[in-house]
Amino acid sequence: MPKKLLLPIILLFISTGAFSQTDWVLKSNTDGIKVYTAHVPESKFKALRVECTFDATPAQLVSVLLDVNTCTEWVFHTKSIKLLKKPADNEVYYYSEVSLPWPAANRDFVAHLTATQNPETGVITVDGPAVNGMEPLKDGIVRVTESKGKWVITPVGHHEVKVEYTLHVNPAGSLPAWLVNLFATDGPMQSFKGLRQQLKKPQYRNATLAFIKN
Repeated sequence: MPKKLLLPIILLFISTGAFSQTDWVLKSNTDGIKVYTAHVPESKFKALRVECTFDATPAQLVSVLLDVNTCTEWVFHTKSIKLLKKPADNEVYYYSEVSLPWPAANRDFVAHLTATQNPETGVITVDGPAVNGMEPLKDGIVRVTESKGKWVITPVGHHEVKVEYTLHVNPAGSLPAWLVNLFATDGPMQSFKGLRQQLKKPQYRNATLAFIKN
């Protein structure tokens, strides 16, 4: 099964939750992007943590994350994405389908992204739990409903942010856990490289958000 088509399932599902694991194991450290994994009690799927810094303002990074229609440009291997609802400037609901090779069925999910900033520290949290009921199930596609993750974005200097992304997802269906866990480092690495390039695009260069103080 081609590696590059398996990887997106690891990174795509951004959702809310915190992890108490202390046994994070560094699996990869390339181009300033560190990827860790950890066992999760009562789950056959490992948790993931990614750490890196970006040459960007907080508003730039949050603008990219909330601009869900462009996820196909940087997140492996998004087949399609659709904005469902935008209740506020810092909040979106969206649907996405992840493409996997035959004989594995594609996965899809609905997520609710919310970005908030601590007014004292300037630290931004982006949560996005998977939600049910907003998009009908589709024949031949496996719906992902279990995911826990969080982006924590910390300003560390002029035009620089530190990012910590944590994730635990059950991709559902018949994908074996060992196969998902085997590629749990390469997928995030490729997507974070893509995110770094996405931040350089003109539409984000001078991004400002009313709810984010740079």
